[in-house]
Amino acid sequence: MSTQTFLLPDLGEGLTEAEIVRWLVAVGDVVAVDAPVAEVETAKSIVEVPSPYAGVVAELHGVEGGTVDVGKPLITIGQPAAETYREEEEAGSGNVLIGYGTPETANSGRRRKTRGTANAAATPRPEEPAQVPSSSLRTESPAAPIRCAVPLVISPLVRRMARDARVDLRAVNGSGAGGLITRRDVEQAIAAAASPAGLDAGQRSSPVAADSRTGLKELRREPMSGFRKVVAATLARSRAEIPEATTWVDVDATALIELRESLRTATDSGPGLLALMARFVVAGLRKYPELNGFVDTEREELVQYDGVNLGLAAQTERGLVVPAVVNAHQLTARGLDAEIRRLTASARDGRLTAAELSCGSFTLNNYGSFGVDGSAAIINHPQVAILGVGRIIDRPWVVDGELAIRKLTQLSLVFDHRVCDGGTAAGFLRFVANAFESPGSAFADL
Repeated sequence: MSTQTFLLPDLGEGLTEAEIVRWLVAVGDVVAVDAPVAEVETAKSIVEVPSPYAGVVAELHGVEGGTVDVGKPLITIGQPAAETYREEEEAGSGNVLIGYGTPETANSGRRRKTRGTANAAATPRPEEPAQVPSSSLRTESPAAPIRCAVPLVISPLVRRMARDARVDLRAVNGSGAGGLITRRDVEQAIAAAASPAGLDAGQRSSPVAADSRTGLKELRREPMSGFRKVVAATLARSRAEIPEATTWVDVDATALIELRESLRTATDSGPGLLALMARFVVAGLRKYPELNGFVDTEREELVQYDGVNLGLAAQTERGLVVPAVVNAHQLTARGLDAEIRRLTASARDGRLTAAELSCGSFTLNNYGSFGVDGSAAIINHPQVAILGVGRIIDRPWVVDGELAIRKLTQLSLVFDHRVCDGGTAAGFLRFVANAFESPGSAFADL
């Protein structure tokens, strides 16, 4: 039986390696052209890798939780003498990059092995209990409790944290949906194990090396994931290249809250606050396009976009990601709301595409959801500005010469001083603030 080895392709995100989250096939499984064989974690999301070959799985190059370098063997496929899949090989697209496999059709005749079957056949690594495939969770009745002999873990970061800290996931009670073990659950287990009550006499007496600079003992060390490496590089580049400045303003958002409530009905919840905010931001960028572009340093030109792809900062278990609403300037408040909800769900599940995570032209950061008032955010390079919205809370405010309790928030704009001066930045910020304070009038002009 001849074999063909599939090398991990360049995933187009500037990475040199990717972590194997889950094998979707096992040695001996039959695969078709473009059938997914593994889930890998890149800098931005968890994606499926399709096979460019059809045949029988002969070898898996790597273990779940391990990393594979780009250009190195990922999987070896054997070609049986009967060439059962000759027709599929001839019809295959050959597109091996993530998300660009040949679409399945009703007449394709391809047999795609279910994830649950493939995963069940895979051999778990000795240092970690086997994981329950996500597909198996979907077979349960929503009303029925999920009882599994193995821990429910989806995030590779959570698995790695547990492995590095030698936490037995079978002893961890998951606080997520259906008993899913989250990062916080593992962190609490680590803290409990590090406390005096969680250590036996031998562990308490074992010497622990102290840091030479501070004299403090190290609690743990955690290798940077590919995601964190790229985030660190992007933020460092932003700080190094962009001469940024920050301006902010307190805003009376009472009318905005009232507008949001007025749009609710018994059958329609209406667009959310973030969607309304996004609509005002997009309008402001159309009025002040200097903040919706980038700096072409090679040609020494300031570039402005004809349209807005609005990035939305979202915190996930894997870290901060910034997916973008493509062509946000063409959407209504309801359209923005639907797209924001879709991107948020995809971010939570780690299913955002590389395009969604890299096409933004301006970023809106609702850090108020964390219960904070303000932040001097870092611009998402190569963008030139980011607008932050703080929490909306009751505060005393002077209205028509009298003290009143109003819904106040703070807007902060961080901008690249190379593309504009303070007057332009202040004009944009004031435009958005005015829209918050008089949303009815703003919508009439949009």
